[in-house]
Formats: sequence, structure tokens, C-alpha cells
Amino acid sequence: MSIFSNSYEGYSRRKLLQLAGLALGSTAVSTACNAATTSPEPSSTQANPVSPETTATTATRSDISRVVLVRSEDRVTGTRQAIDLLQPKGISGQTVFLKPNYNTADPAPAATDTALLEALVQELQNAGAGSITIGDRSGMANTREAMQTKGVFQLADRYGLKAIVLDELGQEDWQYFPAEGTHWSKGFAFARPALQAGAVVNTCCLKTHRFGGHFTLSLKNVVGLVAKYVPGDSYNYMGELHSSPHQRLMIAEANQAYEPALVLLDGVEAFTDGGPESGSIAKPGVILAGTDRVAVDVVALGILRSLGTNSDVAQGSVWQLEQIQRAVELSLGAGSHEQIEIVTADAASQTIADQIRKIIAV
Repeated sequence: MSIFSNSYEGYSRRKLLQLAGLALGSTAVSTACNAATTSPEPSSTQANPVSPETTATTATRSDISRVVLVRSEDRVTGTRQAIDLLQPKGISGQTVFLKPNYNTADPAPAATDTALLEALVQELQNAGAGSITIGDRSGMANTREAMQTKGVFQLADRYGLKAIVLDELGQEDWQYFPAEGTHWSKGFAFARPALQAGAVVNTCCLKTHRFGGHFTLSLKNVVGLVAKYVPGDSYNYMGELHSSPHQRLMIAEANQAYEPALVLLDGVEAFTDGGPESGSIAKPGVILAGTDRVAVDVVALGILRSLGTNSDVAQGSVWQLEQIQRAVELSLGAGSHEQIEIVTADAASQTIADQIRKIIAV
């Protein structure tokens, strides 16, 4: 039995669905000032980039990516609310690979909070998910030790999940992707357990990255699914990534290997400078959820900017930041602010969304 109940204080599932209806009507926050009044259905399709001349009124329903924003200082409650409001498709009956952030075992926002992870597992099981595998490859820590410290193996035992250490995979468990069309000189290798899953869930943190990534959100979290070494292959793929002037482009390019069924971003706390394992802490008190990784990251960047962040993240349009710009070029998600709708269910969340909408529209 989990230490967390399947309902949460003040919010029944029926009530949240009612709130979702309100959100899609009177309180939904569209990032387009002139957006159509009808709210789009959830979509996992990748949106194509639009030119600056394209107006919001020309966007079709399938072009719009919904990002749920929940104001909450409680990660468990916020996670449940966000998933209930988003109602992501493609989970029921599917095997799920769950990618947390265990670059280290430090407390959130450095690494995935264990209570949040448990709540997310519960919600996936409640949604009818098949077998769930949790896996990661740490960048700064020993992965097995980090996962042990964070209680991942115990959680897996409790819920009948599989927990794997990606560094310990065999050669046959890595899929090579060619260098052509990327800035990876030898291409890269991606974890097959994620590729073979029916659905991939990416749960990430809200933080800056002082080692060249500039920020580490859902796009950057995928680097943990890329091999440092493949058994029998002496090439250091992470050595290349972290020494390359094209690091931020390469991060986006690695995301071509997969498509998320759900992205859940923990923004209850954030690093506004430093990172990824330590930094200047702020407490925005938000949880984000969506199926479009670019849209989620853009909204998250808006939050970082609203808090006051370093110059690498704060300068210019969010759409010109290299991770985002390259992801848009690769059609990995929304291509402009007109294609993002921030969905909320209460006044406190909407107040934050109104502020973020202005920041990401620049």
C-alpha cells in the first residue's frame, strides 16, 4: 500500500473534471491573444513550425499544444491535479517507460522527488497502464547508488515495477542513431527499453544548467537515455556532448529518437542559476503537464524568466534559445507561442499563466 491515498484533499476526480471543463471554457489561458474561442482537444501530434506572419486564428485544432499549469506547493497533490486536468491519452493498455531525473540523488529540484514519483506511478496505474519500467543514467553520480538513495528500487518492489540502471545494459540494449543531419560526429546510442515501450513518460525538474546546457527541462532530461559508453564501443558519447560547442543543438537532436506520451515537470522549486545538482533556489510552486515537450519547456522557461534567471536563459526570445530553436526545426513540438495553450483550473494558476503568456510571446 502506498502512503498516499488515491484521492487528494479538496479535489475529487469528478470535481477536477468539472474544473477541466471550466478551464477549457472561461478560464483556459490561451497564449494567443486572438485565438479561436473553441478549445482544442488534447493532441500528441507534433506541431509544425509557423512563420512569424502566421496568425493565431489560422491555427487548426491539431496545431495547438495544451500545457496544464497547476499552482501547488504540494508535489503529490499538484501531480494528481495536473494529470487529471490534462487527461493524457495513449497510456491505457500500454507498457510504460518512466524516465525520471537522477543526475544525482540530491533533493529536488536537483533530482526527481520520490513522493512525486510514487504519485505519478499511482496515476499511471489508475489510468490502466501495463507494466511500468523506471530507468535512468546519471551524469554526475553513480546511477545505481543515486536510484538506491532515492528509494527507486523499494518503490519498484512495492508496486510491481521494473527498475533498471541504464549504465548496466548490454550492447544489444542500445540502438544506434546515425550522425547524418545532426551535430553528433558519430551519431548516438539510445536505450532500447524506452524505444520498445508503448508509452514514454518524462518527468523532469525546473532548473538551469551551468555545464553548457543552459537549462535542463524535458528536452535535456532525455540525455539520460543516451549512452555514455556502449559495451564493446570505447567512444565516450557524453564526452563529446559536453565538450561540443553544439551541445544544446545535440540535446534537441537526441529527442528525435522518441516521442513522449506525457511530460510532467516539477516546478514546486527551481534553480534559477547554477544547476544541475545545486544552485540558486526559488519556489514558483507549480506543476506542468503536457504531451508536447517543446511546449512544456517553453512554458517552463517563461517561469524561470519570471523568477529572474541567468543571462544564458534570460536573453532574447525563448524561441531563439538553441535547444528550443533546434527542436522546432526538427518539428518536435510547437513552433510558436500561438500554438501553445496554457490550461488552468483556478484563479491562482491563471494569474501565473497570464504572466507566462506575455513572456513567451516575445
